[in-house]
Amino acid sequence: MSNKRELTRAEMVRARRAQQTAKEIHQTVQRSVKPTMPVSSRVGTSYVQAKHKRVEEPKRRFNVALGLPNITLHKPTIHFSRPALNWRTTSVVLVLVFGALLYFAWTLPYFHVPVATVLGNNRLTRDEINSVLGVQGQSIFMVQPKEVETRLRMNYPELASAHVDVYLPNYVYVTVTERQPVILLQQGEGFTWIDASGVAFRPRGDGGVLVPVLALSTPPAGTASADDPYSPPPYMQKELVDAILALAPAVPAGSTLTFDSTEGLGWTDPRGWKAYFGTNAKDMPLRIQVYQSLVNSLVSKNKTPEYINVAFADAPYYRMAKIAEPLLEVSAESEQ
Repeated sequence: MSNKRELTRAEMVRARRAQQTAKEIHQTVQRSVKPTMPVSSRVGTSYVQAKHKRVEEPKRRFNVALGLPNITLHKPTIHFSRPALNWRTTSVVLVLVFGALLYFAWTLPYFHVPVATVLGNNRLTRDEINSVLGVQGQSIFMVQPKEVETRLRMNYPELASAHVDVYLPNYVYVTVTERQPVILLQQGEGFTWIDASGVAFRPRGDGGVLVPVLALSTPPAGTASADDPYSPPPYMQKELVDAILALAPAVPAGSTLTFDSTEGLGWTDPRGWKAYFGTNAKDMPLRIQVYQSLVNSLVSKNKTPEYINVAFADAPYYRMAKIAEPLLEVSAESEQ
């Protein structure tokens, strides 16, 4: 009788499972130590060298044998949640940012104008100009150049032009052009300066060589300039100014040029008569020549007139002892 015992059905199943498990473990070990096949690039070597572009290798996947079948480990992925911003939040942030900028622009001394830099002034001082600008200590963002120019021109009619430039952080440059006086007009107890366009303004400092004129009556006013709305209306007509400048070199030494609304421009000659030349500047040199010829003729005859008028160069006349004698008769007598 044999001692070998027949296996039961349960023992046969457990033995078969043990053999299958050992076989799977053996196959897993063989797969883990099996060398990987080389990966060849589909991009040519010449193309890679020409472009100097690094070809990234594809990400590899590794399986780790843990002795258990069909178990793999994956690279963990970390995700960060982005905060959700809507239009209301964005609006609030922008309002706060711009509000802070406005606050600092208004309050920081770095943006406040210490004093304006004045260029082109000769008679007006920098302090006088700054006193009417109104920009000292003001924020640079509040300075309005056109408004400053208007204020300056309205306060100082002696300025022919004014230009204001503003630069960050706190620079204000004012460039002015002063009117050049040509006439010193005295009327009553007061006197003023007149420029070549007829505008009157307050005398300041040294005006240079001026033509003194004594106004016995108010001269005719000129027309305001349409090109410059900030220029004051001329105190006298430009034509009258031109006539004064043309007649000034002929005024005798010791005499003062006068203006009368009836007779025009003239003077009292030191030799005892009054001479008048009208107000038209067109033919003033010719009238001066006629006057000199008439005076030379009268002096040569030892005649001293009391009144000479050459307002019209083609019809001058003089008066002696309140008797007017035509100049043509005098000329005829001088020819005889």
